[in-house]
Amino acid sequence: MKNPEEIKEIVKEKYADIAKQSKTVNEASCCGVGSCTGVDYTVFSEDYSKLKGYNPDADLGLGCGLPTEFALIKEGDTVIDLGSGAGNDAFVARAIAGDKGKVIGIDFTDEMIQKSRENAEKLGFNNVEFRYGDIEKMPVTASKADVIISNCVLNLVPDKEKAFKEIYRALKPGGHFSVSDIVATGELPKSIKSGAELYAGCVSGAIVKEEYLGIIEDTGFVNLNIQKERIIDIPDDIYLKFISKEELGEFKKSNVKLVSINVYADKPAEPCCSPKGGCC
Repeated sequence: MKNPEEIKEIVKEKYADIAKQSKTVNEASCCGVGSCTGVDYTVFSEDYSKLKGYNPDADLGLGCGLPTEFALIKEGDTVIDLGSGAGNDAFVARAIAGDKGKVIGIDFTDEMIQKSRENAEKLGFNNVEFRYGDIEKMPVTASKADVIISNCVLNLVPDKEKAFKEIYRALKPGGHFSVSDIVATGELPKSIKSGAELYAGCVSGAIVKEEYLGIIEDTGFVNLNIQKERIIDIPDDIYLKFISKEELGEFKKSNVKLVSINVYADKPAEPCCSPKGGCC
């Protein structure tokens, strides 16, 4: 596996390509980015089309859940969408938060920021903005958001501990997050974890579910709850672009599964609570 900065550059490159295409093109391609040499970036996605605020121009067929469905957003809330892409989840969140609310999308791909801003301008929204930035160092002040959402993006962040610390910092005391992400039921084999494009496709970046939840708890969040969970079936032909038939066979024998989870947790309302849960 490449180092964290190299991984980020690969993710930027892949999602810049996706930003230039429509959902229709992404889904028609066997790999999501125009040719048949890589990962299908739409394999995890769910249907947004019936959600209030849905805008087809912002839907690139990405994501692995519907975090806004469980986010408990209220009218007037300030919501931050991490890895906001073309604006899909941000616009759905805005429909719930209403005119008095505020939605801030953060993405580190220039092409996605451009696309999301164009979509917001076409919709005439003045309370939705998109900022260029890294989730490991968000371009927002502390205690900014009532709710933070994210859809299959934290999986792409090399330093997940740092990402959740940033989520904690950006939330108001008593605020909460609802994120969809990919985890594994056991340790992925090295042959899968070493694939940079598999990482960018939300596969090899999946850490063990218990480790993922442990990071959240260690950061200081409380009331942790898995709101939804479903097994993801990755077609063999995707794996076989990166590993041998023998390695795939061994992986299947291990019975390790990739799972889409939607996770909720609160930032404690008491400002004196420590990251380990102890309070004054």
